Amino acid sequence: MTWTLPNILTVLRLLAAPGIAVMFLFFLRPWADWFALVLFVVAAVTDFVDGYLARAWKQESKFGAMLDPIADKAMVIIALLVITGFSGMNPWILLPATLILFREVFVSGLREFLGSKAGLLKVTKLAKWKTTAQMVAIAVLFSTGAFEHYFVMESLGMDETMVDSILSGGTSDEAGLVWKYWGMMISWWVGILLLWLAAILTLVTGWDYFSKALPFLRDAPAPEPGRSRAP
Repeated sequence: MTWTLPNILTVLRLLAAPGIAVMFLFFLRPWADWFALVLFVVAAVTDFVDGYLARAWKQESKFGAMLDPIADKAMVIIALLVITGFSGMNPWILLPATLILFREVFVSGLREFLGSKAGLLKVTKLAKWKTTAQMVAIAVLFSTGAFEHYFVMESLGMDETMVDSILSGGTSDEAGLVWKYWGMMISWWVGILLLWLAAILTLVTGWDYFSKALPFLRDAPAPEPGRSRAP
């Protein structure tokens, strides 16, 4: 393997995937949320940069072609596990995350089964849009976790009536609860909508790959009784 810059960026993106979860082991929130967000966004940007450089500099390689989708899947899967965990297994996140994980495992199994014919399941433009939607949704949901933590910490000791009064403008907002609340709500709904969009695109592309692989999954017809397969 040649250590070209595109290949190095791909390897770094793969190493960044577990780093997203590690942020929550070594840092307290909301710092863990922000660090995970920055790490995820930087890694996602390298997904575009390494492919662009490989094509522009004519440094495309089998190693990069193999590792690039693995790095993408590792990033998405680990990030979804982290977000699902700190969301308290919220069904609005758990269900689309489950669909995305199921599809990734299913398509990986198809490619492994097809072996030398796995080239039939080439990445389509729709699959690239799917990956983009997944990464943007995950980045937005990481920011939701940070806003939520700030809002909860600043409203400690306040009863529900006081919080409602501040949010409605009846009481002075000295702690900045209003912008934290709206940051939390807007990023939550935008992230959820993008995650469901990604889940839908995930299922559509998964079905497309399955339909392409279907001819190779059918068993050969059994010979009629009394007849031999030999000519």
